[in-house]
This record gives sequence, C-alpha cells and structure tokens, in this order.
Amino acid sequence: MSDATEQPAPEADADAWEKACAEDLAEEKARRRAEHGPPPGSAAEELRKLVDAVAEKLSGLQTPLLGAVAQGTAQQVVSQVVKQAKAAVEPVVERNPEVFDHLAAAGNELLAAYRSAVERQEQRWTQRSSGAQAGQAAADDTDPRDEGPEGPSKGEHIDLD
Repeated sequence: MSDATEQPAPEADADAWEKACAEDLAEEKARRRAEHGPPPGSAAEELRKLVDAVAEKLSGLQTPLLGAVAQGTAQQVVSQVVKQAKAAVEPVVERNPEVFDHLAAAGNELLAAYRSAVERQEQRWTQRSSGAQAGQAAADDTDPRDEGPEGPSKGEHIDLD
C-alpha cells in the first residue's frame, strides 16, 4: 500500500456463494410447491395415505340394494376390515420405511424395462413396414393410386405382429 488512497479490499463473505445458492433453491422449491402442490413423500408415507383414502372411501360406501339393517352390518364389517388392514400395515411401515422406497424404486425400474422393450418392438415394426414400403417403391414404378379399390395386390402378406 504505497498510496494513501488505496484501501485494503473488503473481506469477501466466504459463505456468499453458499447463501446465494440456498436462497435460489428455496425460491425454486416455493415456486414448484405453488405450481404443482407439495412434493410426494416417501413411499411409506404414500402407502399410509393410500390406506387412509381407501378406508375413507369404503366407510362412506352406500349400497341401495341392502336394507337399513344390512347396510349397518356391512359398514361395521368394512370398518373392522379397514382397522385390521391398518393394524397390519402400520407396524411394517414403522419398522421398515426404507423397504417401501426400495420397492418403489424397483417398480420404477420394471416400468422402465417394460417401456424399453415396447419401444424396441415398435421400432422393429416401423422399420419392417418402412423397409417393405421402400423396397416396394423401388421395385414398383406404378402409381399406387392406380390400384383397384381393394388396395394392394391380394398376394401381399401383411404382418400384424
């Protein structure tokens, strides 16, 4: 510092970048919550919600075919079954919540594998049909509009697999 006007650089906030990122992340989360609602919970929490929703739906179920006495008995039976189901599910969820996360991940992997297989099969179908059309067009100089009302020649095999 040879010059009297030179000032030492103000100390930069070491955590400024971290704070800015945290603020941006919080704003983005708030925006997404406002746009899409709260994010889904863990698989165990979602299972609890499902059991509660099914229980609520079953308890409010009314069947006009049953009489008033039978209706009351049916609701008692449904209520008992729902309580037993909750009693069976809750301990498992409490002891092993990560199991449901693993099962959900496995289900996603199975779905991805299925989609992949279907997409490959669709590609084979479209390649086969586009290859057949290209080969037919190259071998046949006739105008397809000149064919009769029955379409292509009757000897052509159409593979529906």
